[in-house]
Amino acid sequence: MLTEAPIRDIRGHSGRGETLFAHSKVRRVLLGITTGAAILTASACGGAGATTGHSGGAGGGASATAVANSAADVTILPKDGSTGVDTSGTLKVSVAQGKLTQIAVTGNDGSTVDGAISGDGSSWSPAGALHTGTRYSVVATAADSSGKNVTERSTFTTLTPASTNIAEFNVDPGATYGVGMEVSLNFTSVVADQYKASVLKAVTVTADPSVDVEGHWFGNSRLDFRPQQYWAPGTKVTLHLHLDGVRTGQLGYGKQNKDVSFTIGRYQVSVADNNAHTLTVYNGPNSVLRKLPASLGDPQHTTYDGKMVITEKYPTIDMNSQTVGLGNAYDIKDVPHAMRLTTSGTFVHGNYWRPASTFGSANTSHGCVGLQDQQGGGDPNMPAAWFYGHSLIGDVVQVVNSPDKIVQPDNGLNGWNMDWSAWTSN
Repeated sequence: MLTEAPIRDIRGHSGRGETLFAHSKVRRVLLGITTGAAILTASACGGAGATTGHSGGAGGGASATAVANSAADVTILPKDGSTGVDTSGTLKVSVAQGKLTQIAVTGNDGSTVDGAISGDGSSWSPAGALHTGTRYSVVATAADSSGKNVTERSTFTTLTPASTNIAEFNVDPGATYGVGMEVSLNFTSVVADQYKASVLKAVTVTADPSVDVEGHWFGNSRLDFRPQQYWAPGTKVTLHLHLDGVRTGQLGYGKQNKDVSFTIGRYQVSVADNNAHTLTVYNGPNSVLRKLPASLGDPQHTTYDGKMVITEKYPTIDMNSQTVGLGNAYDIKDVPHAMRLTTSGTFVHGNYWRPASTFGSANTSHGCVGLQDQQGGGDPNMPAAWFYGHSLIGDVVQVVNSPDKIVQPDNGLNGWNMDWSAWTSN
């Protein structure tokens, strides 16, 4: 036991001469002068290669490691140990008398923070918002003009928001949609004007094959995305939500951090001609799959003109005129093969209560596009049943030659009625 204590003492000290001398005398007694000298030499070598602390007052209490006293002086903000840190505009790394060479920022949730070192090497800032309620560790390395490095470390914790704003989206992972599908987000709380740009930066939609996809704000709580032209069949589309930590209001922050991918199916665009009383189904830009007799809105209840996207499908649905402001005009409990085109109540649907001769010859509906059907929808050979079975959510139905106005782009997923310059203007 006498031989063990001096060895631990020597290894635990910094290498000061008086300490080493005192313990070496004990070693000489026990092991001999030669062995004691060897231990003294080993301790001296260890001391020469040890790291030297270098804070320079830069990191506000953060730890640092320097090699041979590098002149580079690293500053990390917020200060080490800070809590309640805002998720944007607070994390900054800078250096005096040197250049930053490497920055690593990791969260206790497993996330990493991307960022860029400035061209002159003097500073670094994150590319986006930090996550809320997360403890981050920062490791920053810089070199001075002679190439000597210093590494500074710091930790801090971001705030927990008083309010969380959730983006409810309209696409399902793995689903297949038509070529006119728009990605639409509805926020549970309004997004203040000054934060719309940062929200738009944090939400993106990408496509494979690649195509430019842009977002458009409808008011303060709805954000839609689409390409300039209809999607190409077979395109793989991904909605990227990186909203965690993105401020949306005075107290509200986003929380979602996820990707949602879906596929665009075959091409199908249908044209409902108000004058010809037909619905022509195209399975290619110039290829007709089938032409169906139809009945559109009567002169008192004309059908919207323009491009409309199927957003919902129902085998049967209750249609009540009071829900669309038409009083007691109708109340049909079992409308078959109904597909919604607008939020305000425009559908393509089956109709069994009109004579078969109506379809293809007269417009008799209250604004919908009607196709011949059987009550209960049980006959698959009926035009409405066929069209329902061949349609996807996201397919386009374009009404032409209607005396009515063009449908508003936010009345459903109908942004295709805006030209590209207007769509990308916000």
